[in-house]
Amino acid sequence: MSTSYQHVRAWAPAALVLAMATAVSACGPATTGGTAPGVRASVSATPSAPPVEVTVAPADPGTGVRLDTPITVSVARGDLQQVTVTTSEGTPLEGGLDPAGAVWTSTGELAAGTRYAVHVVATDTAGETVTRDSAVTTLTPATTAFPSVAPLDGSTVGVGMPIIVTLDEPVADDRRDEVERNLHVTTTPAPVEGSWSWQSDSKVQFRPKDYWPAQTDVHIDLDLGDVEVAPGVWGTTRDIDFTVGSAVVSTVDIAAHTMTVTRDGEVLRTIPITAGQSGHGGRYVTRSGTKVIMSLEESRQMDAETTGVSPDDPEYYNVAVEYAMRLTNSGEFLHAAPWSVASQGRANVSHGCTGMSTEDARWMFEHSKVGDVVVFTGTDRGMEEGNGFAVWNETWEDWTAGSALS
Repeated sequence: MSTSYQHVRAWAPAALVLAMATAVSACGPATTGGTAPGVRASVSATPSAPPVEVTVAPADPGTGVRLDTPITVSVARGDLQQVTVTTSEGTPLEGGLDPAGAVWTSTGELAAGTRYAVHVVATDTAGETVTRDSAVTTLTPATTAFPSVAPLDGSTVGVGMPIIVTLDEPVADDRRDEVERNLHVTTTPAPVEGSWSWQSDSKVQFRPKDYWPAQTDVHIDLDLGDVEVAPGVWGTTRDIDFTVGSAVVSTVDIAAHTMTVTRDGEVLRTIPITAGQSGHGGRYVTRSGTKVIMSLEESRQMDAETTGVSPDDPEYYNVAVEYAMRLTNSGEFLHAAPWSVASQGRANVSHGCTGMSTEDARWMFEHSKVGDVVVFTGTDRGMEEGNGFAVWNETWEDWTAGSALS
């Protein structure tokens, strides 16, 4: 994009960045390495007019311009009339002029390993025109960090769903704040207060202060393409959109052996259930706390060996179950348990899962989605940090303390 201005120093936000590094550099001072200083070129439009001085910074050091370095173009003893900065495909780089109209600074994200052509037109104090053409090439990262995101783009989730960003390369401790500044969450129709919280050097999660409002559209902008997340490792840009659907919140009273299901505040059904049995050192007791449905499977093979129970243990089982809704990483599910119907509503006899009749499990499965909330009460065994989508078991103060910007 290019814009021309007459009489006064001005121009338009467009694509003016990366600057006169090549043609201009022949007239500039020599550099010895690192980030080169701005390159200056002076030409006289007429013998009687003072020379126009154009400066582009940074100059291309030969190894490529850093992706987090803004490109500036400035003019002294003259006026900028036209600036165009484009890739070889013709894509412009966005930028803006300072209030004085003398310096243009890039605002668009620099693409890695890209050559930008720079064209500048200026006038001197006598009104004579001077043009300069140059090129700047950005560095090619040795390593990039790709962010995987939950929920998936285009999905509809429940009001308890956190946003989980996991990078495939660790983030340096002193770069977490910069990474977090470039993770943007916007909601419609209304803003929602929320915070990121770091779970490890590669995982950061976002949750609202309270559950998401039902029927909210959420946009995630992972603007990490120009962020060096660790020495020599640069991020990747992604956009994700998802929708928060109806507010399905269920409450399991383990002592009363019931599960009450609500949608948008209205009770839909109270279901007799059985939860984890006592004894055995408490290893089968169902955890109390706020859990979130992580996945839904119409059929699942449940092998107790995956939870640490040996096949020679009297409590070992390996059985196919229907309508399995995962609640924890450790293996708690809501599911159909036709073998325990006589105990449902009366006693807790499971190995930690919440069992119900096949009819009730089918109904629950059909009325549930990933991100729906299930609150358990009635035992002394609590939820462990990170055991599933366990973000609602922390106070807001504790949660925000995990932010690099807190």
